[in-house]
Amino acid sequence: MKKKLLLSILLLPVFFSVFGQQTFTNPLLPSGADPYSFYKGGYYYYTNTLGNKLVLWKTKNLADLKNAENKTIWVPPAGTAYSKEIWAPEFHFIKGKWYVYFAADDGSNDHHRTYVLENNATDPFKGKWVFKGKVAAPSDKWAIDSDVFEQNGKLYMIWSGWEGDVNGRQNIFIARMKNPWTIAGKRVLLSKPTYAWERNGDLHDAGNPAHVDVNEGPQFLKHGHKIFIVYSASGCWTDFYALGMLTASTKSNLLNPVSWKKSPEPVFKQSPENGVYAPGHNSFFKSPDGTEDWILYHANSEPGQGCGRERSPRAQKFTWNKNGMPEFGTPVKAGVPLAIPSDGKSK
Repeated sequence: MKKKLLLSILLLPVFFSVFGQQTFTNPLLPSGADPYSFYKGGYYYYTNTLGNKLVLWKTKNLADLKNAENKTIWVPPAGTAYSKEIWAPEFHFIKGKWYVYFAADDGSNDHHRTYVLENNATDPFKGKWVFKGKVAAPSDKWAIDSDVFEQNGKLYMIWSGWEGDVNGRQNIFIARMKNPWTIAGKRVLLSKPTYAWERNGDLHDAGNPAHVDVNEGPQFLKHGHKIFIVYSASGCWTDFYALGMLTASTKSNLLNPVSWKKSPEPVFKQSPENGVYAPGHNSFFKSPDGTEDWILYHANSEPGQGCGRERSPRAQKFTWNKNGMPEFGTPVKAGVPLAIPSDGKSK
């Protein structure tokens, strides 16, 4: 009897697939840190950190990512300031053109900066990706995890950066953009790690005897009259990697730090009972019919797995409370069948 029950559980994902049930299970891929998705023209365009190149996935159903078409769209030339350690790419469609933002360096983490490519084609799998250069504020400090968004007709970039030239604390910065490849003015500090849950991370765990406080991976989210920046806090090499949140009004001056309020507790964190550790570096997407909000994030399935290839992309639906604040819930256990994002058709 126990063997039959176990076999039934193991065959659940197969049953749902074979008999046409609209479900999926996490993780979406065996490996993939810093997952990002952009929906346009009936397709989800997905990417994650690979380290040495930029790869784009294309699918009508993000829950079926493992079977999606994918293409390497750019391999960096050797011997440049952006040849190595390519992290956290994001694809955006801005003013009729595709852009991909990513962090890269010459092999030394101290030299990480943000760079951008442009493509004039409607389909990002076609056309030519042109290197537009480095995207930096006048101070030109260490910068990773850039996200770009438009609000009230103005383009902004948010990212994780160092205050100076020495690793010790990563902060969240914002700046206006003159165009998709140029920052218009000085960067503004929005968040630095202040709460205890944001400050887990002795680097000796990663081979360095220093302590680093981390705010990184900022992501823009808008709902009603509120704007949110959801970011990752604490070292990714710890199990305490989690999501924090900043909130501002759509009517406020987004370049004024006073406009933003930080949530005192993490809004999404590890769930040992569900076997999910260090959930973070998220992004957001809507269901195909626009009725559902989803969070896309990476996580580990065992404690102590750190920042390596064990991190895998996962997705789950989230809701909003009566005050217009997101409620992300608890990371879902791997292997549990979930309904796919709604496409507006009867199920």
